[in-house]
Amino acid sequence: MTALPTRPLGRTGLNVSILGLGCAPLGDLYDLLDDDVALNTIATAAKAGVTLFDVAPLYGRGLAEHRLGTVLKRLPRDSFVLSTKVGRRLMPAPGGPTTKTRAKGGLSFDVLFDYSYDGTMRALEQSLHRLALPSVDIALIHDVDVWTHGDGMEERFKEAMNGAYRALDELRRTGVVKAIGVGVNESAMCARFANAGDIDTVLLAGRYSLLEQPALADFLPLAVKKGIGVMLGGVFNSGILATGAIEGAKYNYRPAPPDILDRLRRIERICASHGVALPVAAMHFALGHPAVSSLVIGAVAPAEVTRNAAALTARVPVRLWADLRQEGLLDTGAPVPS
Repeated sequence: MTALPTRPLGRTGLNVSILGLGCAPLGDLYDLLDDDVALNTIATAAKAGVTLFDVAPLYGRGLAEHRLGTVLKRLPRDSFVLSTKVGRRLMPAPGGPTTKTRAKGGLSFDVLFDYSYDGTMRALEQSLHRLALPSVDIALIHDVDVWTHGDGMEERFKEAMNGAYRALDELRRTGVVKAIGVGVNESAMCARFANAGDIDTVLLAGRYSLLEQPALADFLPLAVKKGIGVMLGGVFNSGILATGAIEGAKYNYRPAPPDILDRLRRIERICASHGVALPVAAMHFALGHPAVSSLVIGAVAPAEVTRNAAALTARVPVRLWADLRQEGLLDTGAPVPS
């Protein structure tokens, strides 16, 4: 086993590797994935020193949880930190799923939103069965944001606070889970939940990256103040910070607009002038904020895990951050790695 550096996850008492494995792609998100490749990807992450694994019922309609549990159940339980999510239940669909997700494959289940107390308890029990594990460490309320629910977000927020939050708070008090929080795409919703309840951690996707840092304005200072551990997903902004400004580059799961491509080209030029690959700079920058404990990054092949782990050992000149700031490409308040 190789050791990756670890950081405390806020005040949870959990320590997590600075690189986590996000398991959404392992649910056939982008394409049908061979089982052996998927399992080897998870095993490679564990061997590389990854101790944080994040999954959700949504990912492949249960398939990612199945695959993740197949590997993790063979490891000592104290060797990994496991995070899953609530807010959706799966119902068998023998005739094929009728509810749509972004997954290209996955299992034959329908996905139903349910942020109620009973639905949360049921969803977590279902997850444990799919994982074939007796416990998870972290339970996150999933996707209570405008991105997912549009005009219905306020009603979902009330349902989540009255139901899912109450259930998870009870499970935390009784020691069934060690930490509770939210997994969302909007930093403003992290702040809403942090002010409305007592959450330990968040998984925030896409809103704090080398490309954009809106979370500096509405959440990250609050996370520091309250001791909330931050796991960052989407540090490549759906891929564009990994691929660069190529034709068809994706930003927020859609083709990148011209202004984003222009900004990225400027960032790329400065990274290149320092001999630093764009994805390497993106990963190091995201870890520079004191609230951030881990980068939860997806992978669909062992080589991707190995590459991401190696990127965190690369040297990034401090001058790179100064040049980006001088060109107006970093928020003036953004902490940078030393």
